[in-house]
Amino acid sequence: MEYGIDFLKQKLTLKQPRVNIRYEYYEMKNSVRELSGIIPAEFKRLSEVLGWCAKSVDSLADRLFPDGFSRDNFLINEIFTLNNSDVLFDSAVLSALISSCSFIYVGIDGDNYPKLQVIDGANATGIIDPVTYLLTEGYAVLERDDYGKTILEAYFKPYCTEYYQNGRLTEVTVHKAPYALLVPIIYRPDAKRPFGHSRISRSCMSIVQSALRTLRRAEICSEFYAFPQKYILGLGESAEFNKVYATMSAFLAFGNDENGNKPSMGQFQTASLAPYAEQIKMYASLFAGETGLTLDDLGFVTSNPSSAEAIRSAHENLRLTARKAQRTFSCGFVNAGYLSACIRDNFGYERKAFAGTKMEFMPVFEPDSASLASIGDAVLKINQACPDFLGAKNIRHLTGLESDSDE
Repeated sequence: MEYGIDFLKQKLTLKQPRVNIRYEYYEMKNSVRELSGIIPAEFKRLSEVLGWCAKSVDSLADRLFPDGFSRDNFLINEIFTLNNSDVLFDSAVLSALISSCSFIYVGIDGDNYPKLQVIDGANATGIIDPVTYLLTEGYAVLERDDYGKTILEAYFKPYCTEYYQNGRLTEVTVHKAPYALLVPIIYRPDAKRPFGHSRISRSCMSIVQSALRTLRRAEICSEFYAFPQKYILGLGESAEFNKVYATMSAFLAFGNDENGNKPSMGQFQTASLAPYAEQIKMYASLFAGETGLTLDDLGFVTSNPSSAEAIRSAHENLRLTARKAQRTFSCGFVNAGYLSACIRDNFGYERKAFAGTKMEFMPVFEPDSASLASIGDAVLKINQACPDFLGAKNIRHLTGLESDSDE
């Protein structure tokens, strides 16, 4: 069954606002939804900013280091290297963590060689095959003008790609790939949501909103804390009193009134900012529990500098999340390499021919000198018990170190 380009356009229109909202939180451009009606209007224009959502995404993205493909019988490492793989991998991973799914568009250059481009989830969609996680149909906006209007768009189908310029079909590219040349890179897919889940969840956005409202109230309270309210009792009606002068002056003089009574002065007790600090720390704890971070990651120093082993232990949930992301991202990048090989060789390979190809990743946490010593002892003992069980490849995956012999 073929859904058609109009159906995919409507599907993208429905999903696009959700992706844009998460990009607003990542770029710290989200507005604060105020719930209280007693805050003065001039304070509602305060623009508080909190980078917790960006921190939750970057802390995971920065720990995912692709290290090429193993069992690369079709030389797809070369394809990614010629397409600036360092930037390509990082861009695809970061966009997938924000929008739950990014896409790699496999184009064809003038020499009939595959060219790869990352498209974010707000500009592409498709119909996914739940077995291979490839698209049977795809749609992507390749170019927009300064006002966000679509200029160039593409409709992807098996064996051909249609290009539309300002809504008119201008080019049809025929190829040998048996799937659409638009490959999803998905973060945490499941049976109900095959296009995955965003790292910036609804819970993260709700906690950030609550923390931003607390920051706004703390800002308002700080105004009264810096200039505490004072009062004067018994000031005569004929006395001249300038409120601005009285606030800024270091010395004030008041005489007796016509009845000989002198005025008395006082100051209201100032509100403390401590409850707001505790409340923000409470929200930080909730956000850290939601994302697998620690309070130290969010700017609240809780202990002395830790060793690499202690840092790894504190980020156990983050490590498990990173390992899960490596498995799902590996599937997407292998699919992109599979279609690219079909384009390069002008031959329609079967997907099962690439079943043994896997993407390798560097260690999630780089070991320190003490950890390297422990790993060295473990490798020595394991190889003594089972000769040549661990070689240069496995040691590289454990330590992240590249052997000079590889050069």
